[in-house]
Amino acid sequence: MNTSFWKSGHTPTLFAAFLYFDLSFMVWYVLGPLSVQIAADLGLTTQQRAFMVATPILSGAILRLFLGIVADRTSPKSAGLFGQVVVIIALAIAWLHGIRSYEQALLLGLFLGMAGASFAVALPLASQWYPPQHQGTAMGIAGAGNSGTVLAALLAPMLAMMVGWNNVFGLALIPLTLTLIIFATTAKNSPNRPPVRSMADYTRALGDRDSRWFMFFYSVTFGGFLGLASSLPGYFHDQYAFDPVKAGYYTAACVFAGSLLRPLGGALADRIGGIRTLLAMYSLAAICLGAVGFNLPSSSAALALFVVAMLSLGAGNGAVFQLVPQRFSREIGVMTGLVGMAGGIGGFLLAAGLGAIKQATGDYQLGLWLFAGLAVLAWFGLQGVKHRWRSTWGSASVTVARV
Repeated sequence: MNTSFWKSGHTPTLFAAFLYFDLSFMVWYVLGPLSVQIAADLGLTTQQRAFMVATPILSGAILRLFLGIVADRTSPKSAGLFGQVVVIIALAIAWLHGIRSYEQALLLGLFLGMAGASFAVALPLASQWYPPQHQGTAMGIAGAGNSGTVLAALLAPMLAMMVGWNNVFGLALIPLTLTLIIFATTAKNSPNRPPVRSMADYTRALGDRDSRWFMFFYSVTFGGFLGLASSLPGYFHDQYAFDPVKAGYYTAACVFAGSLLRPLGGALADRIGGIRTLLAMYSLAAICLGAVGFNLPSSSAALALFVVAMLSLGAGNGAVFQLVPQRFSREIGVMTGLVGMAGGIGGFLLAAGLGAIKQATGDYQLGLWLFAGLAVLAWFGLQGVKHRWRSTWGSASVTVARV
């Protein structure tokens, strides 16, 4: 990362976007690390537990499109402030009134989806400040806010053991409020914002075959990252009889790997090209997930494979969003909402699907193999479009970025 990058954009806004995204991801994901304790207290089945942790993911996927429209019609900063206030209010009500039933847990998950929608704010806010040759790095740094999952995985189960899982919601209000203040005072909208898009622009974008490919590619990388991150506490608990705290530590190692590699994946894509980076990442993810699907008796071996898989998916997230601004530079707000929504839906289907398969078959094998198969399908899909992309919008005559 050379000095030209730091001089090319607005560093305070990039930092504010990262922090806002980071803390939003922490609370969006918080039901995952707490799922074992919540399920024990509320008497939930494996499938109900899985659907509980998947609900914020689905809600966030849908709300990303909504918040993306708000960001486009007003500004990314205004949309971010609105979303953060909604999340703070929802957590405060859950903390003060308590969660006493499965239905109430699902309702909280619906509102926590607004935190997941922060993706549609943080990435356009950062992206609009940076030129094409630095898009991968800028989007990777802002997108590294998914490291908030590490904080939740490490701290939430331990705090729940100390003060009760419902009080974790109250404790989360402290960093969220501080982040709201920092975001409000530090972030600035770019003076080079694209024009406001109509709903017809979203329809046209969906009709573009490249947008559908990006939605699929991101549903595998980000959907895989988030779906696994939400499911791994339950996986390590069910598969190796870990207590919630130990399962949280193992999960934190996996999500830290994926979060760390998102900005590095974007920087790597800037250097060698997003397509080449994505092809390598899909290959690694498919191999590791296919191997861990054999129900390994060693938890250490499973952890190592999940770490490499999450590294690959995290780097893949950065690579996808190195490519998106090159193809849709004037529609980045629209595409961030659509692609982000697809990623969230992929995460929901993986988390809910793993739980349903575990409930029906007694283990996670089939679910892991199906997801590995999706990574293989994405690899072949990318192979099929790479020549067209590199000879049209990704050619050297059109962009200075490596595609």
